[in-house]
Amino acid sequence: MKKLLIAAMLLAAPASMSSAHAAEYQIDVEGMHAAIQFRVKHVGISWLVGRFDKFDGTYTYDKDNIEASKVSVEIDVASVNSNHQRRDEHIREADYLNVEENPTATFESTRIEVTGDDSAIIHGNLTLNGVTKMVGLDTKFVGEGDDPWGGYRSAFEGTLTINPSDYNFKFEYGDVYLTMYVEGVRKGSEPEH
Repeated sequence: MKKLLIAAMLLAAPASMSSAHAAEYQIDVEGMHAAIQFRVKHVGISWLVGRFDKFDGTYTYDKDNIEASKVSVEIDVASVNSNHQRRDEHIREADYLNVEENPTATFESTRIEVTGDDSAIIHGNLTLNGVTKMVGLDTKFVGEGDDPWGGYRSAFEGTLTINPSDYNFKFEYGDVYLTMYVEGVRKGSEPEH
């Protein structure tokens, strides 16, 4: 009887393993193992580089079923930081980020298109300055594994090019290039403090 039970468990194991669901991850903004950076042409001559200091989000990820993954990110656009206070105040004004009217930007994925072993395009809706447009975030898988504190993490890098006029910004120096570095902690794997 014991041998039959063991054999049944061994046969059942692969089926139960293959039906695993996508795990949910919290982007690690508390430890700031994530960043959203941008670069734009400065008066059409050189590069101006900055970041958004405040954002949050979650994603689901299952390496055996990438297409079922989902991503949700919210950005506090008033947290823009180009390392120059006076310029940041100007960028927050109505002609640019318009933070008084639209203080938050969001990205919600709608589908995942796998493009390679470690790459995909995350299609979704980007809402910025009150305007929602469908965009494609070129994404690369960076890695995953146990962390030293008892949690489990995965990490991705994504790039996106934005035309400011699509979002009613009065910016005349070309496209804005966004890069997102995301490290997430799998929910339920966080260490107890």
